[in-house]
Amino acid sequence: MDVRQTIDAVEQWLRTFVLSEWTFYQFGIIAVGYLAASFLASRTEPALESKARRIKGNPDLLRVIIAFMRRLKWLFLAVWLWLANVALTQTTWPSRRWLVSTALTLTAAWFIISVLTKIIRNPTLSRIVAIFSWSYVALYALRLDDPVLSALDGLAVNLGAVRLSLLLVLKAVVLAVTLIWVAVLVGNVLSHWVQRSGDLSPSIKVLISKFIKIGLIIIAGAIALSATGIDLTALTVFSGALGVGIGFGLQKVVSNFISGIIILLDKSIKPGDTITLGDTFGSIRDLRSRFVSVITRDGKEYLIPNEDFISQQVVNWSFSSDYVRIDVDFGTAYDSDPHEVVSIAIATASTLDRVANQYKPPVCWLICFGASSLDFRLRFWISDPANGLTNVRGQVLMALWDAFKQAGISIPFPHREIIMKTPVEIKQSRED
Repeated sequence: MDVRQTIDAVEQWLRTFVLSEWTFYQFGIIAVGYLAASFLASRTEPALESKARRIKGNPDLLRVIIAFMRRLKWLFLAVWLWLANVALTQTTWPSRRWLVSTALTLTAAWFIISVLTKIIRNPTLSRIVAIFSWSYVALYALRLDDPVLSALDGLAVNLGAVRLSLLLVLKAVVLAVTLIWVAVLVGNVLSHWVQRSGDLSPSIKVLISKFIKIGLIIIAGAIALSATGIDLTALTVFSGALGVGIGFGLQKVVSNFISGIIILLDKSIKPGDTITLGDTFGSIRDLRSRFVSVITRDGKEYLIPNEDFISQQVVNWSFSSDYVRIDVDFGTAYDSDPHEVVSIAIATASTLDRVANQYKPPVCWLICFGASSLDFRLRFWISDPANGLTNVRGQVLMALWDAFKQAGISIPFPHREIIMKTPVEIKQSRED
């Protein structure tokens, strides 16, 4: 009898809501709205997107705006369905507008979710989050959320006094991921705001940005655990195990993290500095919690652990000043006038663009009477070591070559004399 009543109820629902003429009317309204929205969006999206790309600023905000422009079809369809729903509400019963109302909810939800999830830079992750979020909204709109949630809650295991269900795990994961994502997003916005500040040094900017991001992530994780009903005191065992793991397996990670904080606090290096560490010479691009990104002159980017900047000798070419002194050694023939050579060398170096004459003028000294030449050392200063040292030495040497050639001063090369003696001469020399 119960089965028969259920079948009759399903048949009555099909006749009333699915097979009625009003259902076909609603399908027609949705189809007309979809075609009209597609046509209107194809005419407006390109022009609006081209204007939106002129906006300069936060890239995450620009990504959301572009996603909004590319989904105007769903916005126009939602507006059409809203107008149709209002009209049907005024003229007929609720049972004759349920399809339009449901389509309105699903369309508006998909438009909002698909736009907001574009903040996630990973396309695959963004698509997965959008589909799962919209699926939950669809279940809620179709009133199927309670049966599904009850089924997920029924899949549970008891761990002592704690009942761990699949629903609880999903809630914890979804809430934690959402809150951490929001924390990272807010942290990036605040970090951009801190980076634009002109009153703070680069190291302090990086330090404040990292503290903001780490603090927001910790707060988001704690809120997620508390919201799902997990007692934070139950994590004491886990924290103890984590401490043991840090003691044995994560020493380098913690060491690099603490070293990164020390580097930022003592301001020994900062983004933009030119440094030498071992055989690596380059400019610091970024300071991370685990490593420092250094770009060399050949385009290679080295990710050097923070610990190396604490334990090894680091040459910071721009720590207290951007000016760096360069030495160039050269030699001239003994028949040249050393006073004239010094004068020509100083005048030649002063004409080069990269030589910082306004800071300190170049100087040249006679340093040695060499085996084949008079040896000189030319010293000058530059203010842009990040642009390279070898190239500026090469420019100075080429300029000296041209200047000495024009002045008739030769640059000698070593000479060796070999005296060949005959056997008679060797015997005679021995007798003598």
